[in-house]
Amino acid sequence: MTHDVIYRRRLTIGIKDSRFAGYISLVEKDSLVVQFWGVRGGIACPGRETVRYGGNTACLLITCGDHKMIFDAGTGIRFLGADLIKQSPVSADIFFSRTSFERICGVPFFAAGYHPANRFCFWGDHQHEGESVRDALVNLMSDPVFPVPIDIMGATLEFSDFKTGETLHPADGITITTVALNKSIKVTGYRVNWRGKSVAYASDLIHGEEGDEAATLQLLDGADMAILNTARHAGEGANWRNSMQLCDDAGVTTCVLYHHNPDRDDKDMDAIADEAETTRPGTVVAREGMVLKL
Repeated sequence: MTHDVIYRRRLTIGIKDSRFAGYISLVEKDSLVVQFWGVRGGIACPGRETVRYGGNTACLLITCGDHKMIFDAGTGIRFLGADLIKQSPVSADIFFSRTSFERICGVPFFAAGYHPANRFCFWGDHQHEGESVRDALVNLMSDPVFPVPIDIMGATLEFSDFKTGETLHPADGITITTVALNKSIKVTGYRVNWRGKSVAYASDLIHGEEGDEAATLQLLDGADMAILNTARHAGEGANWRNSMQLCDDAGVTTCVLYHHNPDRDDKDMDAIADEAETTRPGTVVAREGMVLKL
């Protein structure tokens, strides 16, 4: 089976022409487009053995018409920022699944955030009591963790705290449903709804007793696309099979496997892609540079 370019049903898939430059542009005014800039969980794993699927950590861009929304700011946001700065002035909302280090560590290297013509609004929950999403980023960009304070970023930065379970309205015509995915480790799942199209993003989902399967199924119910983790951390086994089963149970059209174990190389990921296609035809295994259009 080829793992390069596929066209299927309502979903169109494109792959970047080279490692970090020139993806196949599929953006249209009436399209919902998902672009993957980082697909790994835990820690970045660049190298010859991961060059096809990519080694950067979680970051994706969802575009509804001309409105941009970034989900998570792992190391992949560095390359997204380099692309966005070419489009300045640009405005986008940035949503965190949680404010753990792996989800925010790319913010100091987000070049578009230093351009004064740009505007970004950070959204988050799950800080400590009395702390805000801004506090989490200020702490990240402070000595001794990082020598450059967030205030040096030249873009207009806004911060919006919410409680998971609320419905968010980042722009006219776009609604985002939020749910708590787990019972123990606090992680927000998002569902973007726009013009009758829907994408659910449920990364860092725990399967089993510690997860909240009922809430997750509610988030995924009937979605056109659901983006779920293959594994939460290095060494973890068959989470990706559980993710496909959740998509079956929720009536999801296209299951996208994401947040890959950093210990899995390209050959391992090819094997997962082949088994996933056999088990649930139409399943997509996310790769850096992949573009999906509804």
